[in-house]
Order: sequence, then C-alpha cells, then structure tokens
Amino acid sequence: MNAKLDSGVTTRPVTRQTFDEVLVPTYAPAAMVPVRAAGLEVWDQEGKRYLDFTSGIAVSSLGHCNPALVEAVTKQVNTLWHLGNGYTNEPVLRLGSALTEATFADRAFFCNSGAEANEAALKLARKYAHTKFGPHKSRIVSCLSSFHGRTLFTVSVGGQPKYTEGFEPLPQEINHIPYNDIEAARAAITDDVAAVIVEPIQGEGGVIPGDKEFLKALRELCDATGALLVFDEVQSGVGRTGAFYAYMDTGVTPDVLTSAKALGNGYPIGAMLTTEEIAQHFGVGSHGTTYGGNPLAATVGLKVVETINTPAFLGRVKEASAKIFANLEKLSSEYPQVFGKARGQGLLIGLPMAGDFKGRAKDYTKLAEKMGLMLLIAGPDVVRLAPALIVSDEHIAEADRVMRAAVEAFIAA
Repeated sequence: MNAKLDSGVTTRPVTRQTFDEVLVPTYAPAAMVPVRAAGLEVWDQEGKRYLDFTSGIAVSSLGHCNPALVEAVTKQVNTLWHLGNGYTNEPVLRLGSALTEATFADRAFFCNSGAEANEAALKLARKYAHTKFGPHKSRIVSCLSSFHGRTLFTVSVGGQPKYTEGFEPLPQEINHIPYNDIEAARAAITDDVAAVIVEPIQGEGGVIPGDKEFLKALRELCDATGALLVFDEVQSGVGRTGAFYAYMDTGVTPDVLTSAKALGNGYPIGAMLTTEEIAQHFGVGSHGTTYGGNPLAATVGLKVVETINTPAFLGRVKEASAKIFANLEKLSSEYPQVFGKARGQGLLIGLPMAGDFKGRAKDYTKLAEKMGLMLLIAGPDVVRLAPALIVSDEHIAEADRVMRAAVEAFIAA
C-alpha cells in the first residue's frame, strides 16, 4: 500500500483549498464546493442552496440526477459496463440507430467528449480529401473566436490564440475568418480546403448566432470546392436551441456534425455523425477510442435522445426561452448602463455587458452566486445563461429576482 495513503482516504475532509494542493491548476473553481444536486438545485458543503442556470456548461439538460437517467444507468451498471472495441454492444447500436434516424446522418462514431468528436471529424475530413482529391487538399478553415476543444489539433482549429500560446509548433494548414463574414469566407474557401468547421451558434466566443445567409454561403462554397462542411454542435445540440440540433432551423445540412455535452447529461460521451459515403473513408484501424460507445454512456445517451427529441419537449424549450428573453429585455432596458441586448437561441443565451461594465461579466456572476444563482460567462464581456431544458416558470422567476438583486449590488459596489 502506498505509504502516503491512509485507511481514511475515502472519507477524509476536503475543501476548496484541497484543489490548490493536489490538482493541476488548469481551472480556478468557485470558493463553494457543490456536494449534492437535484433538478436545477445544487447544495454546497455548508448546506447552502443554489439555482443552477449553468447546467454544467450546457450539459445537464435534463437536470441533475434525473430519475429516468438514474434508473437507466443503474440497470446498465448491473448488466454490462465495458467491452474492448473488438466487440460491440446493444446500447451503442440502439443509440447509433436513434441518432441516424433523427438526423441527416447515416453513420455515427462515438467517443468521450466534444474535443474528441471534433478531432474525429477533422481527421475524417482530411482522410476524405486526401483519398478523393490528393494530399494537396488539406487546409481547414475555421472562425475567429470559435472553440472546438483542447486537443492540440482542435485548439489550433479554434479561433482563440490565448488557448494555443506556449504549445507551438501547432498543426499547419489552418486558417481563420471572421464569423458571419461571407466575403471573407469566399476568399478563404478555395480548392485546397478539406473542411470548413463552424458553430451554428458561437458559444465560448460570446453566444453569437450564425446568420443563416452566412451558413448557406458556407454550404455553397463547400459544394463548389469539394470541402466538407462540419457543424460543431457540441454546445448547441440535443435540444438546447429548441430544435433537436440547431442545423435543423438553418436550412443548411452539414456533411459532418459533432455532438457531446447534453448527449450524456453529465456522463462523458461524444458523437460524430456523417453520411454513408463519407464514413467509408474511415476504414478498420484508421481511428479509434478505448471507451467510446461504452454501454454505460450509450445507455444514458439513448434515454436523453428519447426524452428530448419530442415536439412537446422542444416546444417547451422555446416557451421557456421566450420567457427568459422577455425578462432579460426588461433588465437591459432598466439597466442600460450595465447590460446590452440579450442574444442567442433557445436556452443558450448571452447577456453582454455595456459601457464601463464591459470586461466585468465574471464580477457580476460572482455576485449572483453569492445570492444563490449560478451563471456562466462567455468571455469577459458576456454573461451566459444555459439552464437545464426542464427549467420551470418558477425557476425563471427566481433567476430574474436574483439577477435584479445582483445588478443593484453590482452598481453599488
């Protein structure tokens, strides 16, 4: 037995300070430590209750500890956990069938995260281009302020230099254009481009919806040059916008779609969806993952899909969205010196800071947290709201009350 461990290690008291002592400092988590949650409610070590309007960064869309998901995964835990990828399993076959039936796709590849899903999509795009057109067709076009993951490849494709500093040399043949800039897209997307990757709504970049004309132009340019159009729906997918996937409301169908976050409601899972013809360019052994598509993750994913992808559920998302936008419009009109006009779609919403308060989104969310409301930021200038899709009218009213109290304290501070 390791001499550094003792018999009480599993019950040893831990605090926020423990993070600073034992974990690599890649995050700066809040002072409070959540220990229990149900639905949209979270309790910390001191027993204080919070209303969660983050859903774990748009992940727990059916709420914390959702009873139907708990039941499904508990049953699977007692049935089959894991198999090597020399075998398949029933849950992943059912989930793959459900996703291909619900979308444009014919084939699915499962992994563990959004970054891995995007990594697979980008590798597939280059494989497809090299096989079909030759190695000269390798360039990838992305957007400035985009976010596609933290692997070296995906962080290079993401359009935020702060995430690549110190990791050079970076993968080559990657270019970035301004989001929603059709002329820049026309200049960049030429015959040597293998893939164009875009978020239908930029999340980390400030919750900025993609213009339909921009997305249509990308589709047309990809068709003209033979490039693949990849939609990163890691944050916008699985009901978040009021459609099962955001592309369904754009009039544009991608060649490849990536999904994660809400697909597992907190259980790690990612998916890459594509067509039959494109999928064939990934042959046996060309890509893989040890845990991807394991029975536990696939079981949760299937229950999530079955629950969210119904007209009634998605209709309620749009209804809840309208109520929150109405509240934020009033908030912005009453405090124009603090907030700009809310933007986003469905329950992925950004509230920009205004005037002298630009750059202080984190300060505001910290105040709200002290008052019992958990919020996100999307860069230093934007407060981000991404509540569980099961958010009630009572939750919406409570969040509005706390946000108002927080802004009063924010101004007075």
